[in-house]
Amino acid sequence: MTLGAKPLSGVAFSEELCAPVKSVSGYRRLWVALSGGLDSTLLLHLAAHCHSGVRAVHINHQLQHNAGKTENFCRELCVRLGVSLVVQPVDVRLASGSGEGLEEAAREARYEAFEALLEPGDILLMAHHGDDQAETVLFRMIRGSGVAGLAGMPGSRALGAGRLVRPLLGFERSELEDFASSAGISWIDDPSNTDQRFDRNFLRLSILPALKKRWPGLNRRLQHSAGSCAESDFLNQRLAELQWQTLGGHRHRLPVEGLSLLSLAEQKNLLRWWVRHSGYSPPSISDWSQVLNDLLFAAEDRSPELRGDGFSLRRFQGELYLVADMAWVPEESVALEPGLPVSWGSWKIRLEPVATAKADVPPIRICTRQGGERIRFCSVGPSKSLKKWLQEKAVPPWERARLPLVFGAAEGEGELIAIGDLWCSEQYCGSAPAAGWRLTVERDCD
Repeated sequence: MTLGAKPLSGVAFSEELCAPVKSVSGYRRLWVALSGGLDSTLLLHLAAHCHSGVRAVHINHQLQHNAGKTENFCRELCVRLGVSLVVQPVDVRLASGSGEGLEEAAREARYEAFEALLEPGDILLMAHHGDDQAETVLFRMIRGSGVAGLAGMPGSRALGAGRLVRPLLGFERSELEDFASSAGISWIDDPSNTDQRFDRNFLRLSILPALKKRWPGLNRRLQHSAGSCAESDFLNQRLAELQWQTLGGHRHRLPVEGLSLLSLAEQKNLLRWWVRHSGYSPPSISDWSQVLNDLLFAAEDRSPELRGDGFSLRRFQGELYLVADMAWVPEESVALEPGLPVSWGSWKIRLEPVATAKADVPPIRICTRQGGERIRFCSVGPSKSLKKWLQEKAVPPWERARLPLVFGAAEGEGELIAIGDLWCSEQYCGSAPAAGWRLTVERDCD
């Protein structure tokens, strides 16, 4: 189909098609992801028919020569339907330069744009249908996904500050096309959808039709399997939550002794849940048995580590830690000025005057460990090696290198007045710091 959109007047929507769209409620703003294709164009018509104040968002990937034509179609359609439109251009070519496939890069860019758009209470409708679900399940099966992946696309999930809802999963594409054609609704076909160099297009155009011809009702069967996998994934998560509580897990650490008593399947399930719950993607590992054996049973003098995307799992003194990759920190020391907080990796550091503040603020600087630092707990008395103090406090080795060290005015290079959030000199902490200035060192997140 080509350009042109029929106004809502004169279009009769079946109750069956309207019902899942009409059931969407409790939103602050209702958005429709509009590509200009059949599915999203029909969904926008349905949403505008069933709800007032609908908004649309069009992501221009800038990959096709007719991207401008598609954008203009979306603008014209929204004008005719009385729907406000936000157009968000993204540069997928930059994302694809990271080594990932163009399909995946486009998807990531699209969802990042959606997340940035949504505010608390917003709902974004997306037009995925039953054929998309079958394609997703089959594609993930080929890639070796577990039950979480084989559960397919959920009908609803959190997305950024809002929610994503897929009201058309119960319909096949042929049903949507028949209705749109009979109603005189027009859309634009994306030429890239016929390019079988892309894996999902190959599945959609070459594999799924042959499977459906051999096994009629394939979509329904795959959706049934996806539902079973979703139930299994739910039970796996509930088991992991219970075992996490039983073993005394903390957000960023888990006792090795209790974990080592679980079966291999339970260990894998618990670690995957922990990683997902912490906001990361579990690593793809072919031999979990060897990896877990290294993490849980290596000699005490070893420091086993499992690297993931943006995190690592490390063992220290009988506990397994989930450690976020270290955020960037300056190589040189940084001056701390009153009223000007300093972001230092995952830390926030600030200096504020109290009622009895002295006129002059002492020079204060922030840096990481260089070696040889010493700490003095009293104004008089001997100092102690910082290295030895951190060891006594059982601070994990990787954390020692991340801690911001705050130095105050003193002769030479200055005196250590704070060590991350582990210790602060009485001169700069408490309700009435003696120096007249209060130093605060906090992590961005626990």
